[in-house]
Amino acid sequence: MNPQNAEKMLIGNDEWCAFLSLGIPAIKARVDSGAKTSSIHAINIVRFLREDEHWVRFDVHPLQKNKKVTIHCEAPLVDHRVIKSSSGDKESRPVIRIPLTLGNTTWDAEVTLTNRDSMGYRMLLGREAMMGRVLIDPEGVCLLGERDKGTLSALYPV
Repeated sequence: MNPQNAEKMLIGNDEWCAFLSLGIPAIKARVDSGAKTSSIHAINIVRFLREDEHWVRFDVHPLQKNKKVTIHCEAPLVDHRVIKSSSGDKESRPVIRIPLTLGNTTWDAEVTLTNRDSMGYRMLLGREAMMGRVLIDPEGVCLLGERDKGTLSALYPV
């Protein structure tokens, strides 16, 4: 094994992440090394100024197939990027840079905001956020820990 790989965490093809600075203690991400940029499900996206800085306000439904749980979020706006989806569609998306927690490790990651209602996962973890930090086992599922319904209900009381 490459000595550099010994320090990287092993993750599966989907994992539970957290964005504690947004009030999101758990969101299941599809791990996609083919996607350059990470994205999170966001609706009601509104750009605004706060002390002469560009910010964005948005809502997140962090749980798959559940629109009852809504987290209201705000974050500094870092950029706008045109993202090309796997189907070839192009979309201009706001970009935020926030602390991402995966397992017991937290680092800053750039994440685009987009409506992922038609997707199976509320988040896509792209290669830029994973670079130098993880190894992917494509057969693995939630190698860093699963979240059962009881845990999710405690994290997101309705």
